[in-house]
Amino acid sequence: MEYIADIHFHSKYAGACSEQLTLENIDKAVKEKGIGIVGTGDFTHPLWMKDIKEKLEGENGIYGLRGSGTGTKFIISGEVSTIFSNDKSVTSRGMFDRSGSVKKIHHVILSPSIEAAEHLNEELKRFGNLAIDGRPQFNMSASELVELIFKIDKNMFVFPAHAWTPWFGVLGSISGFDSIEEAYEDQAKHIYAIETGLSADPAMIWRVSKLDKYALLSSSDAHSLPKIGREAILMDIDGDITYDKMTSAIKEKRLKMTVEFYPEEGKYHYDGHRNCKVSMPPSESKKFNNICPVCRKKLTLGVMHRVEDLADREEGYVPRNSVPFVNAIPLQEVIAHVLKKSTGSPYVQRAYDKLVGAFGTEFNVLLKGDVERIKEIDRDTGIAIENVRENRVNIVPGYDGVFGIIDIANEIKEKKGQNRQSQISDF
Repeated sequence: MEYIADIHFHSKYAGACSEQLTLENIDKAVKEKGIGIVGTGDFTHPLWMKDIKEKLEGENGIYGLRGSGTGTKFIISGEVSTIFSNDKSVTSRGMFDRSGSVKKIHHVILSPSIEAAEHLNEELKRFGNLAIDGRPQFNMSASELVELIFKIDKNMFVFPAHAWTPWFGVLGSISGFDSIEEAYEDQAKHIYAIETGLSADPAMIWRVSKLDKYALLSSSDAHSLPKIGREAILMDIDGDITYDKMTSAIKEKRLKMTVEFYPEEGKYHYDGHRNCKVSMPPSESKKFNNICPVCRKKLTLGVMHRVEDLADREEGYVPRNSVPFVNAIPLQEVIAHVLKKSTGSPYVQRAYDKLVGAFGTEFNVLLKGDVERIKEIDRDTGIAIENVRENRVNIVPGYDGVFGIIDIANEIKEKKGQNRQSQISDF
């Protein structure tokens, strides 16, 4: 059976996240979007874990909301941050830290059961305060975290979150690491996947040959209900889905497809300085020695720059047996662009409800719905969706925490990036 999965987003207990992110609202929202498997997010937070225990029930690592009837399947998930440094420039595991700087990495953890997650929480209390934030920070190295996780339960699954973002991505420009092995040390053997993040897509990552062995995962990292599913995974599972079947499919890279944000729209794609309103591609940054021409401080180097630094292949290279992907834009954003309204506008919501009502789910509208029928319901939105499917978009790239600006209007005639993505009709 085919499932669309979004296994990394947050609850109302994480910083800068919507109060609407409750289990009940998530259950309803993902059903409307057409997502079948979701992560709970934030299992380390005591109050969220209390909700999880009281409101979810299931077996084999797959849970449903009691009394819901939506069919939505939850897995226990959470994002955590490790932060570590040493005045002697040596990590706690005895490995030399070449810069002596503070190292910050975000990780996503999947648990095979509520009980295993609770056990891990008890151990993690020694390294940080779980109640402060849904994405807690621990004073430990990445390798120590993974070692602890697998002492608790060998069936847990962990991977680096938004691997390329400057501040907390394992391969980001500020992380100080150039490989998964360098970051996770002797525990890299337990890492089977990396999350692409909003500012990168598989086409960019395929340029780095040492990452070929990892599954490339896409998740929304949503901080509000409408953002759920802006990135996702499609997988086929034989028979009833279980936690073990799902994680095995990831380990073995048996994914059908990933749905990707346009990376240029992500807020760390280009290099730049938000306060100085300076944005530029790596080729320009290098002309300035990566120094801001306005304030003369170091630029925040984006994902594109890091990929260029680590790449050993030309742009356009596609590895053998790679998992295909499509770029997509959330339906509310498409409608808002067409109507020139905010995504929270009642006009946008009414148009959204009409299309979802006609096609069943948001993903049906975006990826599978007959464009001519969409145009019959809402001509301009249908044209915009057709432009996205055919990759006829213009984007002002995001930089230094500023999201990119995308144009999917009717007047766009040329495709952006020929041969960049597969078409949904190919699958």
